[in-house]
Amino acid sequence: MQVFYERGLAEFAYRNGLSLRDHLEFAWEPSAPDSDPVAIDLPRRTCVPVGGGKDSIVTLECLKQSGEDVTAFALGSAEPIAACIATAGVPALRVHRRLDSQLFALNQNGALNGHVPITGILSTIVLAAAVLAGCDTVAMSNEHSASVPNLVADGVEVNHQYSKSLDFEGMLADYLCSRITPGLSYFSLLRPLSEIEIARRFAGSPQYLPVFRSCNAAFKQSPTERARTWCGNCPKCRFVFLALTPFVARPALLEIFGRDLLDDPAQGDGFAELCGQRSHKPFECVGDVGESAAVMTYLGQHPDWRHDAVVRRLAGGGGDLSAYHALFRVRHPHRVPDAYLGLLDASR
Repeated sequence: MQVFYERGLAEFAYRNGLSLRDHLEFAWEPSAPDSDPVAIDLPRRTCVPVGGGKDSIVTLECLKQSGEDVTAFALGSAEPIAACIATAGVPALRVHRRLDSQLFALNQNGALNGHVPITGILSTIVLAAAVLAGCDTVAMSNEHSASVPNLVADGVEVNHQYSKSLDFEGMLADYLCSRITPGLSYFSLLRPLSEIEIARRFAGSPQYLPVFRSCNAAFKQSPTERARTWCGNCPKCRFVFLALTPFVARPALLEIFGRDLLDDPAQGDGFAELCGQRSHKPFECVGDVGESAAVMTYLGQHPDWRHDAVVRRLAGGGGDLSAYHALFRVRHPHRVPDAYLGLLDASR
């Protein structure tokens, strides 16, 4: 518990000029006999949380094409999530949350605000819903790069995506098995893959191109404030655009985003940040800087993209493509069970 809060709130602390060292302490009673894990017998069914972006779509399609019994999970009613589930044509569990009005009052009165480990919170909700729906597996869609910190400050790793990391996944899965039930499995199916390999697989399901969206503007708390298109000027928009350029035809990609982000000189610094040419990776759910830099190098030799202003600035005429090609071969550390790993390999 303490590790989850200290690492999950590391960005919150860093951006608010705080230190969490020796500030968090949790007391607990030794486990009683009746708190031992409970054996439950659930049917073979996989619950897949859907966030509206490319990653969960790759997981859904991998399992669907393998003939697995799949149920989607949605938190809230954001349009991209609903549209992706409708396109997938699978049954869905839907959970809605209501934020306490006192939180907004605190913010208005100057309380500190910032990023919280929302995926960790979501994971516990999904696990409870999975049991109620008769699913024996929760397959997340967190990739390898989620484990890579944005920076190290005062000896502390600051990772925007900590609760998507392999470290957190392992701790939650171990706790689930040893303290709650061994009959429910929790892991990320995409952990072995790079973000660029995930993008390649996603492009093989073009039916989702008109409906998927990762831009935070689509997920604001107030439904009336949610954007219906990609904003085109945030780290998520830039990264998804960059990751898809090798695999989606230029006209189709420009139609999705409404413009060519790589031919806008004003976007140059934002792409440089993604490629590791600034102090640290942006505090967003984006790929590792090495992945972005490798794609940019590739685009420097791509006839459709090499003349774009940002590509000319950051890639020049391209260079050694070995790092780019390695993105499709690498197998990162993971906790994917053998049976599901076989499904992932079969869907290449």
